Amino acid sequence: MELKKKLGFLDVFSIASGAMISSGIFILPGIAFNRAGPSVFLSYLVAGAIAFVGILSVTELATAMPKAGGDYFFITRSLGAGTGTVSGLLSWAALSLKAAFAIFGLTEIIYLLIGGTLSPLIISGIILAVFLLLNILGVDIASRFQVVLVLALIVLMLLYSFYGASKIDLKRYTDFFPNGAGKMFTTAGFVFVSFGGLVKVASMAEEIHRPKRNLPRGLIASILTVTFLYGFILFITLGIIPAEELRSSFTPIADAAFNILGLPGRIIINLAAALAFITTINAGIMAASRYPLALGRDRLIPGFLSVVLRRFKTPIVSILLTGALIYGSLLLELETLVKAASAVIIGAYLLSNLSVIILRASKIHNYRPSFRAPLFPYLQIVSICLFIWLLSDLGWDALKITLIFGGVSIIIYFAYGRRRAKKESALMHLIKGAAARELGVSGLEEELKEIIRSRDEIVQDPFDRLIRDAPILDIKERLTRDSLFSLIAAEVAPGVGLSENAFLQLLKDREKESSTALTPFVAIPHVVLAVPGVFRLMVIRCAEGIEFSPERSGIQAVFVLAGSREERTFHLQALAAIAQIIQNESFREDWLKARTIDNLRDLLLLGKRHRYND
Repeated sequence: MELKKKLGFLDVFSIASGAMISSGIFILPGIAFNRAGPSVFLSYLVAGAIAFVGILSVTELATAMPKAGGDYFFITRSLGAGTGTVSGLLSWAALSLKAAFAIFGLTEIIYLLIGGTLSPLIISGIILAVFLLLNILGVDIASRFQVVLVLALIVLMLLYSFYGASKIDLKRYTDFFPNGAGKMFTTAGFVFVSFGGLVKVASMAEEIHRPKRNLPRGLIASILTVTFLYGFILFITLGIIPAEELRSSFTPIADAAFNILGLPGRIIINLAAALAFITTINAGIMAASRYPLALGRDRLIPGFLSVVLRRFKTPIVSILLTGALIYGSLLLELETLVKAASAVIIGAYLLSNLSVIILRASKIHNYRPSFRAPLFPYLQIVSICLFIWLLSDLGWDALKITLIFGGVSIIIYFAYGRRRAKKESALMHLIKGAAARELGVSGLEEELKEIIRSRDEIVQDPFDRLIRDAPILDIKERLTRDSLFSLIAAEVAPGVGLSENAFLQLLKDREKESSTALTPFVAIPHVVLAVPGVFRLMVIRCAEGIEFSPERSGIQAVFVLAGSREERTFHLQALAAIAQIIQNESFREDWLKARTIDNLRDLLLLGKRHRYND
């Protein structure tokens, strides 16, 4: 069962922002200050810039394949089921651990407010149960809740910035690089966890309405807004708190707010922190629960994990399993695990950039992202190098735990998923393409076609059925118009109850009235038949061109229409549909690059045009 497409631009922006704004800004700056000094706000801006570069490739993949599972789905379809299984289970664990960390923070705030009358584990369980229920009731309910929380959080942070700007002491910035300028750059890797949740929004791409527009706009707006907020808030905080106090503070923003407004300031920032933890929990559960859903759909883990609740169209088993992992992790030491989660998230950025390189190199016909990352492949290569550098800066402990999780994922794949995996990858498609130019329709091509139908909300109409049943000829040698017409008559005449000579004469008579070569590239010969209840379409590609006339000597796309008089309305609709498809900017290039007849058919089925009701 498909998931509901309810998320708009504001939902995407809020889920992405909520996944980022959390402990990275409310706890981490004091620790990072010890490494970089006053230049730490630049470290956040550098980390944001690296995240922005990385998210461009993620956005391309998400608009090409807006499916539950996000980076898992991209990586499986580009690098294969084994790599995808490891990536999916690691990402699921990473997001669950990040959500658990946020639950710890929110639990601490509530525990202090109620004076310690309840056990922290009971408080955590209640918090978790509330958010699980929200997500089971529906992503639209959970996302609306997320929008309100994120907008309130941003307003509070802007108020802090407004009142704090007048309290800045510029002398606090004098020793700008106490440990050298290099530390500012290496600290960017340390604080990259602050941008860790961004890539995971792609895991909810299947539930985004009009993903071609809302997904890239929401993700890019979110990363730019949060990067600006981080940099601006930290710049103000550095100018308010003395260096000695900042170095030992685990609540630097709240401490600065106390210096600005006293106790009310601390309360406001603690409220903002609580909102940040809430948004991280909500976004974490929403995104994490889509990984078991996607793995179950692909039969890489037991299928019952992909069950979708019929009433609310939400993945209930996956949500509950995610809740169990989160609650179990509340019993663990989280510091090293959070670093491991950061390593996995950086790894997802890395693999996503590698996936773009492989998908484009494989020249898969139905890989059609509505947003394309610029400067290919240089941007992707630079991004991969940057993410390898960030990974190396995280330390062995984080990488070791990541390797343990990865090892368990490999065992699951070989024990269960390997013999059930049937999805073709772009890497395998690339290998096949190197071995043989003439490929049949691949499983990946077919799957991408269905994804495009869903993404663009394409509803099949009579013209789709006409294209699906039409004979398509791919001719290599050059033809004259007369030889083309003879070929058409031999193919179409038997199906419409006419002799070849009679049908050939109809084609010639129609051509005498006016040329059917509409452009130097396309011709649409069409005839009206006296035979009742008939309508046929034939499609021809001629690589070397067809000489229709001295002025039209290189026709490479021919659409032949033959229909009864009572089919006049559909005849005109079919002509209009073909005209709209061939006017698309990339039609000529895509038509000539298509490698198989199935590719040509898909180009017509997925072409941008007005669709008619039955």
